[in-house]
Amino acid sequence: MKFFFAPIGIGAGLIAGLLAQKAFDRIWSMIDEEKAPEPDQREIELPKLLAALAIEGAIFRLVKGMVDRGARSSFARATGRWPGEKEPSPTL
Repeated sequence: MKFFFAPIGIGAGLIAGLLAQKAFDRIWSMIDEEKAPEPDQREIELPKLLAALAIEGAIFRLVKGMVDRGARSSFARATGRWPGEKEPSPTL
């Protein structure tokens, strides 16, 4: 089942990345008038960089998780089979 879901998962991941970037840009514009700082910028304040990276990471993870879940749910509705684990693996 993973073989058939792989192209869907890749496409969903690309879409999620684009959506997450747009969401981050919009949210950052409410926080600061300047463009979000990047790690390769030498003259950026560390607290501002840390805030931007934390917000960007949280948004990316949220959007990617929701898009992946939606893609898997749609695949399961179309095929009758869930492409992944049905329940969490037990931890030792």
